Amino acid sequence: MQNNINRRDFLKSSLLGTTGLASLSAFLPSSPLWARSSDEQNNRTQNNRPPDIIFFMTDQQRWDALGVLNPHIKTPTLDRLARNGILFQHAVCQAPMCVPSRNSMMFGLYPSQLGVRSNGSHSVGDAFLPFPPIPERLRLAGYQTAGFGKTHWGRIDTPISTRGFEVRVVGERGVGPENGARYQNDENPEGLAAYRREVATYGGGEERVEGYIGKVSEVAERDHRDGWVAEQCLKFLDSDVDPDRPLFLYLSFLKPHAGLNVPKRFEELYDIEDMPDMIMPPWSQEPDTHLAASDKLSRSHAGRHAAWREAFSKMTSEQRRRTVLRYYANCSWLEHYFGEALARLEKLGRLKNALIVFLSDHGEMLGERNFRFTKYCLYDSSVRVPLILSGSVVPEELRGTVDNRPAELVDIFPTLMKVAGAESEQELPGLDLLSDQQRTGNFCEYHDGLAPAYMWRKQDWKLILFFDRPLAEARLAVDKARGELYDLKNDPHEWHNLYGNSDYAEIREQMKTELLMHLACAWEGYPKGKG
Repeated sequence: MQNNINRRDFLKSSLLGTTGLASLSAFLPSSPLWARSSDEQNNRTQNNRPPDIIFFMTDQQRWDALGVLNPHIKTPTLDRLARNGILFQHAVCQAPMCVPSRNSMMFGLYPSQLGVRSNGSHSVGDAFLPFPPIPERLRLAGYQTAGFGKTHWGRIDTPISTRGFEVRVVGERGVGPENGARYQNDENPEGLAAYRREVATYGGGEERVEGYIGKVSEVAERDHRDGWVAEQCLKFLDSDVDPDRPLFLYLSFLKPHAGLNVPKRFEELYDIEDMPDMIMPPWSQEPDTHLAASDKLSRSHAGRHAAWREAFSKMTSEQRRRTVLRYYANCSWLEHYFGEALARLEKLGRLKNALIVFLSDHGEMLGERNFRFTKYCLYDSSVRVPLILSGSVVPEELRGTVDNRPAELVDIFPTLMKVAGAESEQELPGLDLLSDQQRTGNFCEYHDGLAPAYMWRKQDWKLILFFDRPLAEARLAVDKARGELYDLKNDPHEWHNLYGNSDYAEIREQMKTELLMHLACAWEGYPKGKG
């Protein structure tokens, strides 16, 4: 395991702290299940049943919105999982928006390999799937598959199947109709109507200025879409888990994505005086970047940023910090449900042989770069994601470590298939995160109103290649491609573009070569024709 030791650092107690861990005692035995000896693990798994897979997911949670990395936020459940598992500190999504990111993760393919590149993309119809996604693959391997919450396959002309989920519960039909799913629209219409009234002024995606200002919610937690989904998940764990099959439990929330209408008890966890203000760059206008090009070509993106900047630049520091507080409080609210789910799983004995996964689909700019919110760019706050593997399946010597490999969300598919002993595809771009496999950098792509933009990221350097014109024009002018290069070690906020600086020509050209060959190898494997 020498390579593992070289690429990992152990989480230090002085960095992580202990605040809030007492609340986890309900599901953490005196000797944690994932901290027991190999002999004990072998005794538990002698029947050779595949491990249970517990999959927790949020929407738009920043990579640093974890208590183990950020002293301003309270995430005791996730902190304990990190301390007893592996925290992948340099993980990225494959596209900085929901639909392509989630499709990419579910199939282990890059957005361009699937043809699902943006939130406006049509879902791949059931008849045209390249192969079964994660839940169907695990169902075929003998798992009981129970999916609660958001998948967001994309725009569809006709309803799709639940794609492998035997039990399927979704908070709102607008996220995408699936034949056989249960919806809050049908089972709690009054609660959903109350929620919609509260966020009526928040706009599309609840991301207008009002959505980021937020409020203390007056809607009962069980009537929020995430609250209702969590309640259905807990009911399932209380009565419907099949004792004779391994379990794949998928619990995926719509937040901390705006709007920031937060339950009172979670907002009260925080003191406004402890909150940091938003970090601003040393320039007032976005320089010559892919983000400036995106604003130029997309009136909706430019208009939203103009509205955010107009409002937040006039706020007091305390008002802006209230937005940060409510975003953190949303994270605390959702991870509270993960703790409740783990408590029930522990009671059922389903953590004795389990892999626990936590991740988010992309990040949140949270006011950076002159009051920019949401995602839709290739900067770290948008593309980096929290990613934790925990549970008894994680080898003892890897628990409590930070893995600095360039991990990606496409790695989830092969990792889960290997753990489950399920059939997998060949030539996928993802790697088994519990192995020693390692790529030289990680990749993200961005398609939204302009020609493609591609990112190649290492721990200390980032390259972005983009066009400042629509695809139709870019096809005939590939010599006009633009670039960004950032020294992440010395410029973590990505404020100073070194692409045109001759002093950095060698690293720029090396990064470009690696990106080109990474794409060439990925596209060689997929897409594939059928028949």
